[in-house]
Amino acid sequence: MGLFSFTQELAMDLGTANTIIISNGKVVVDQPSMVALDRRSEKVIAIGEIARKMHGKAHENIKTVRPLRDGVIADFYAAEQMIRGMIKMINPKNRLFSPSLRIVVCIPSGCTEVEMRAVRDSAEHAGGRDVYMVYEPMAAAVGIGLDVEAPEGNMIVDIGGGTTEIAVISLGGIVANKSIRVAGDDLTEDIREYMRRQHNIKVGERTAEAIKINVGSALTFLDNPPEDYIVHGPNQMTALPMEVPVSYQEIAHCMEKSISKMEAAILSALEHTPPELYADIVRNGIYLAGGGALMRGLDKRLTDKMNIKFHVAEDPLHAVAKGTGIALKNIDKFSFLMR
Repeated sequence: MGLFSFTQELAMDLGTANTIIISNGKVVVDQPSMVALDRRSEKVIAIGEIARKMHGKAHENIKTVRPLRDGVIADFYAAEQMIRGMIKMINPKNRLFSPSLRIVVCIPSGCTEVEMRAVRDSAEHAGGRDVYMVYEPMAAAVGIGLDVEAPEGNMIVDIGGGTTEIAVISLGGIVANKSIRVAGDDLTEDIREYMRRQHNIKVGERTAEAIKINVGSALTFLDNPPEDYIVHGPNQMTALPMEVPVSYQEIAHCMEKSISKMEAAILSALEHTPPELYADIVRNGIYLAGGGALMRGLDKRLTDKMNIKFHVAEDPLHAVAKGTGIALKNIDKFSFLMR
């Protein structure tokens, strides 16, 4: 980015759990969607990874906020501060002037007009001059490398932190879609609840997330199972320290209910798919994107359940951001995606 470039183009995947920003085809920001604020003055203390490290460990004058819940903005002020701070990470202040920003942001396909407006306003307040929106499953399809304009059906399941987006795409549009607010955060909550009930141990959000990453599984039998994960925490009754080994089978059982809801949503989207497109989907398989796609055994479980092959995208975490980046680069070609 030279001194005389007047417009900077940013593609932003504003996620419940992580925010990814792409500029010039490169990931320039990949941070947790979190802000630490001073309770009294509402001043920003930290953003992203540093704020996440403070989460659950801060004293009463500092509050850590996740501005997005269920894929949409829950805290307008914090969201604006977070977007602003993340844009600043790309543009340090050693410039003579800051470029004007053209931003493409992805939004869940089940977004209401009001929620869309909130995202647009936040991006504009944070310095965006032209702000465009693109639906997440559409961006994921472009990021995976599917030809979204082809007259054939492709199905995308994007499992994020706050929402699971399921969409059937053909001819550059969404033919059938289902957006449910059961996703990564719910799985983390299931683990917290299970540890409390089953092992009598209190765990925080970060520990539950670590359990999910280390031993999370969608199947109770895996070919190459992960080692048990050792959890440290206080006993609920005595407050004395405990050490509990957790196996992937246990975690598969405790997440069963939420994963079944995702399965039901995928089946529901398939039910509403026109027969010609349904035949294409059976032939092409279904693509999994988002952080939830990394869950061990999820693709196998869904494939066995539905008799349709499920493919995990190459880089599921960045698929949506990549697609947004491609749409931004070829804004004329992909103008039909923009809101």
